[in-house]
Amino acid sequence: MSTPTTTLLRHIDLLATMDDARREIVDGAVLIEGHRITQVGPTPELPHSADTIIDLAGHVVIPGMINTHHHMFQSLTRAEPGVQDVTLFDWLRRLYPIWAGLTPEMTRVSTKLAMAELLLSGCTTSSDHMYLFPNGCRLEDSLEAAEEIGMRFHACRGSMSVGQSKGGLPPDALVEDEAAILGDSRRVIEQFHNPADFAMTRIALAPCSPFSVSRDLMRETAVLARAYGVSLHTHLAENDADVAYSREKFGATPAEYAEELGWVGPDVWHAHCVKIGGAGIDLFARTETGVAHCPCSNMRLGSGIAPIRAMRDRGVRVALGVDGSASNDAGHMLAEARQAMLLQRVALGADAMPARELLEIATLGGAAVLGRRDIGALAVGMAADLAAFDVRGVGFAGAQRDKLAALLFCGPVGASLTMVHGRVLVRNGRLCGVDQDELVGEHNRQAGLLFA
Repeated sequence: MSTPTTTLLRHIDLLATMDDARREIVDGAVLIEGHRITQVGPTPELPHSADTIIDLAGHVVIPGMINTHHHMFQSLTRAEPGVQDVTLFDWLRRLYPIWAGLTPEMTRVSTKLAMAELLLSGCTTSSDHMYLFPNGCRLEDSLEAAEEIGMRFHACRGSMSVGQSKGGLPPDALVEDEAAILGDSRRVIEQFHNPADFAMTRIALAPCSPFSVSRDLMRETAVLARAYGVSLHTHLAENDADVAYSREKFGATPAEYAEELGWVGPDVWHAHCVKIGGAGIDLFARTETGVAHCPCSNMRLGSGIAPIRAMRDRGVRVALGVDGSASNDAGHMLAEARQAMLLQRVALGADAMPARELLEIATLGGAAVLGRRDIGALAVGMAADLAAFDVRGVGFAGAQRDKLAALLFCGPVGASLTMVHGRVLVRNGRLCGVDQDELVGEHNRQAGLLFA
């Protein structure tokens, strides 16, 4: 067996480890062997040689951020003119017919584009909630794109089974047979899920929402996921109309509905939860159920402000998600963290959410929600997933006394360097091994075909 190559990152202005002691190391260094971190500390205390040495003077380094909710195919329909000023249900009704034209190649290219955008923002792990599969699309289209670009990936096999004729929101042409959904869910778990530490690919099961799937599918999916030991994900309590639908159709709040169907627990995380309510927060805290907070999308669609402060105070596991690129309409994790910090302050006051707490949510919070013990912190034995930000530019001038907080207060900026699994995927603010201009051009071509 060959000896792993070593990489030394040194002379880091400020290294924010997010380790158990939350150490922030001035003139910090990280030694990496293969895909694992083997030493962390001040530069003078670490070895002075390695196969590769990268000097990061003038940079702040943090653990790679973790995105826990996305719909990557939606990058094909960003800023779509007909849906710029509508709320969730109307937004969906107008976009479903467009998304019905999605092809496998569109899925692959949009996934690569969305992942490129995340990597450039310092995000190293992402989930993706793929819930419609027209025209021969399969989850493999996303998985192949992730492998090609090198991002750590939690692929959510989503689904919709209740169309308009049965009282659901999506058109009948976009829903699937429930037996087929369960069969394909079983197939992708068996073929692609890797439960081991440092896994690059994991699978989760993710019926889309209470307004697009049946009670039976929710229950049976939970049973299936737990039989295989994979996580569960869905949308919940996104806005007032979402809550009203649950009350009318199921005679329960979204949180009560989730509990009734077995959709609470440490293996479950729900997106949004803007209107979850106090009883729902208590339920999630008691059951260790996770939440993916998507502030930009929630503001863009006028859904409201999720009670993240209350969730954190009661012990709910909270992470960040950029949500779909047609409801954000961006995939910049540092921008998402900044917006989350500011939005809680709008609701609750200037001291509602400190910058360091939000950076913790963006890293350790994401790891906890995804059930990962190997990412989210820079410590010995953890995966070599990290992001470096150059703080010497105009935007950080005058912010030298607290460079870590400045990432949110002064940002957002792109990552200068992003490393995943010990591989440098972004260097000097550009993707490595991917022609960005070519990718954008092909993505825009595919987006045009969607409207042809």
